[in-house]
Amino acid sequence: MTVVLRPHQDRALAAMQVNDKGQIIVPTGGGKTFIMIQDALRQLQQSSTIVVVAPRILLATQLCEEFMQFVDSKYVHVCHAHSGETHYFHSTKSSKIALFNNTARAAGESCIIFTTYHSLGRVVDAGINISAVYFDEAHNSVAKSFFTSTFAISDVAKRCYFFTATPRISHKHERGMHNREVYGTVIENVPASELIANGSIIPPQIVPFNTDNTRNKVNAHVVDSNTVQDIIDQLDETAAAKVLVAVPSSRVLGNMIGQTDLLQQLKDRGYHVLHVTSKFGAYVDDKKVNREVFFDTLTAWGADPTKKFVIFHYSILSEGINVPGLTHCILLRNLNVVEMAQTIGRVIRLHKDDAAAIRSGELTPGKFDFYRKPFGYVTVPVHRTYGKQVTKRLQNVVDAIFVKGIPPLSLV
Repeated sequence: MTVVLRPHQDRALAAMQVNDKGQIIVPTGGGKTFIMIQDALRQLQQSSTIVVVAPRILLATQLCEEFMQFVDSKYVHVCHAHSGETHYFHSTKSSKIALFNNTARAAGESCIIFTTYHSLGRVVDAGINISAVYFDEAHNSVAKSFFTSTFAISDVAKRCYFFTATPRISHKHERGMHNREVYGTVIENVPASELIANGSIIPPQIVPFNTDNTRNKVNAHVVDSNTVQDIIDQLDETAAAKVLVAVPSSRVLGNMIGQTDLLQQLKDRGYHVLHVTSKFGAYVDDKKVNREVFFDTLTAWGADPTKKFVIFHYSILSEGINVPGLTHCILLRNLNVVEMAQTIGRVIRLHKDDAAAIRSGELTPGKFDFYRKPFGYVTVPVHRTYGKQVTKRLQNVVDAIFVKGIPPLSLV
């Protein structure tokens, strides 16, 4: 498969060739994964070990699928170092990771290890020779529980790169991306306005949804269930809406599904329902599935122009996960700046027909009136006592990122 890289991706790759360590700041939807893959393909021309780090198992699985579309599996062996299910070799035992990797390298072949920040320490303890490591959603690495293994692998890897749209620093200690010893310097910083102008992403549009309901801890699941239905009813019935819903907690989601008629109401409206949380796992309609099936279903339904679905999640899908075709996002909870930026990023990817038309020259980037999907819609419910400040904060984040071109910087 051949991918034509955009100018900002070429710049990032060029910077990686002259820097063995560094940060690549690219807004969500800017194709960070393809930068990693292209660099990895160069690295894999000789026997190498590459480590790819993701914040969650679901994203590690997705990254693997994307990498393996380009990597020749005959000569590159795949290891998953996390507790999730996969048809590839997987283990969280350092000795088994080392044996798998060293066997491949002894045969003159390469190894790619997909791991999570939680399990990165197991890879470090394997004591293997690492040619390159790519940190996806690298702002997660500054967490106290992850920084030690991040520091360690940054020290031993020959090449080390940190990809994020939302860098995090600290003014109190060295556990932040300002730490040049660990993270290097920023070697490429892409403004979102450039990506909008060249047709890589679309701008988000914040849509307040006013409701007379009064929401509290007791009735939260009922109010949220009714709010989702009311918002769905406002969408264009002629379009196959694909809606991401960020719920307040796993408990509220469990009550929305188990104690209201939400699933039946959405089914009556022609929508399939998916939901995923760390607590309850992954479901497609009313069937529990493993993460690979969940991801495969997301990909297939996202690419299907006739499929309507609503996907509920708590945190899991806010970072990195590429759900093709998402048209709307509903925020049922307040988010910090990083979560806001990441959630917005889920719905600002181009419609596949628009992307194809831009590549062929039939559609001019930035002429949104002619786009099949001109905006990524982010809806915020505004109740009597809640929502106005959330809408204001969200609009400020959007203006900073997409108008002024300033990446959202947060503190550890």
